Amino acid sequence: MHKFLRAVGFSKINTKKQLKDLISYSVHKANEKSYTSGSEEDSMFSEFAMDFGPGFGITVRGEFDEENHFTYEYYFPHIRGEEISSYEDITVERHAQTESYAGICEEVKIGISLIFYIQNAVPYVRAKNAGLLPIKGTSLSLAALALSGRILLPVMNRDTQKIAVSEQKKERLNLLNEARKGNEEAIETLTMKDVDIYASIAKKIKTNDLYSIVDTSFMPYGVECDQYTIIGTIVEFKESENQLTREKVVIMKVNCNDLVFDVCINRNDLEGEPMPGRRFKGIIWMQGRINFPGEN
Repeated sequence: MHKFLRAVGFSKINTKKQLKDLISYSVHKANEKSYTSGSEEDSMFSEFAMDFGPGFGITVRGEFDEENHFTYEYYFPHIRGEEISSYEDITVERHAQTESYAGICEEVKIGISLIFYIQNAVPYVRAKNAGLLPIKGTSLSLAALALSGRILLPVMNRDTQKIAVSEQKKERLNLLNEARKGNEEAIETLTMKDVDIYASIAKKIKTNDLYSIVDTSFMPYGVECDQYTIIGTIVEFKESENQLTREKVVIMKVNCNDLVFDVCINRNDLEGEPMPGRRFKGIIWMQGRINFPGEN
């Protein structure tokens, strides 16, 4: 079983028969279908996405052979991001075991290489087969699934502090952009600022709670490269339910280090009451939809 199934309201799928029935239902009732030429001659790589609520559900991938027989390969639960999270260039790498792909985005706002699971593989495979890569002018809509999470109160800052923090973020972003171009002065300045920040936190942590110092954070988690532990500010949220199981889910739009994306979690796995301005803390599986120019 995919461990993130419960995040989209399938916490009671416990047997292979239940899973097989769910996959079959998702293929036959899919509200989004995509096709392109497959890895073998006369085969067709296919993707079926079935939504069981607003933007969340199950995606099934496989191939049709020359006799129009569909062979299921794998599935994954999905949540679609509602808005564009990044305009940075994206590098795509195929996973070793299956016809699935990871995207890598050098997003300067979070200071690390952002790795995510690609939701819409068919347009990429189609472009690759046609020799159209790399494609310029793409954007990225991020979203994530979480198995557990906690709601934290916001860090209370005065208006003057908010203005100062905003200016510091702009300055850091400019320095990061210059550092990417090889500006040695910018690299040295960033290094010194990081040392100052570390020293300041080390001093404050002796008398302050960690979550009153760290407003948001975005860090890799575990050995799987597309999972992260985050603290992010809730911009907006909505409660929904899985139309098949009637399980409640919560979808939150989260701002994490100025990176905005949606997070979907089973309501039973969320501790606390989400509200705009409060913070979400949890471990997420990051997914992304590459928006190709002209794609509907």
